Amino acid sequence: MPKIIVLGGTGYAGAAIVTEAARRGHEVVAVSRSVPEITVDGVTYVQGSVADAAFAESVVAGAHTVVSALSPRGDLDGRIVDVDTKLARLADEAGARFVVVGGFGSLRAEEGAARIVESSDFPADYRPESQQMLEVLEVLRGIEGLDWVYVSPAQEFGSFNPGEDTGSYRVGGEIAFFDDAGRSAISGADFARGVVDEVENPQHHKAHISLAY
Repeated sequence: MPKIIVLGGTGYAGAAIVTEAARRGHEVVAVSRSVPEITVDGVTYVQGSVADAAFAESVVAGAHTVVSALSPRGDLDGRIVDVDTKLARLADEAGARFVVVGGFGSLRAEEGAARIVESSDFPADYRPESQQMLEVLEVLRGIEGLDWVYVSPAQEFGSFNPGEDTGSYRVGGEIAFFDDAGRSAISGADFARGVVDEVENPQHHKAHISLAY
């Protein structure tokens, strides 16, 4: 099975992706600043900071797919763009595909509309994080040769709303999915399923996609 490196592998999205990839029998390496108390059988956990260039290079080496599930929080706040850029270039040098877990704010509510993060009603507390992740998307578009995909989750995605494993999801482009009640949601398990499906059977290259119900 191909080797999958999940950076931020103990965070909400990263841990779900690690669990799903390991369940399918992939060789999975979860990279984070700390090792969780409860680990997933068969997963290799590596502790360190990907902001350290030498460490980042060491963990990316030999990967088939590099998944960045990093968030612009803590010591990565204000540094995520630079860190993801360096990781993308390392993945490119290693011949690996680069998958980024992006943000809902990078999507558009409808064709021709501004990015959701740019709307006046976007929550101010989350705007800095979302703007940084949007910048990561723009950087990826400028890296020639890199095989990348930027995956935006639905609006209601996170530890605050873990949801249920339904076994289903929809794949879209940069236009956000909303249901008949105006909700945009997806569980951690189903988001991870969509990401690992894309890793196993790549359908999108140099593309911004979204996953939701």
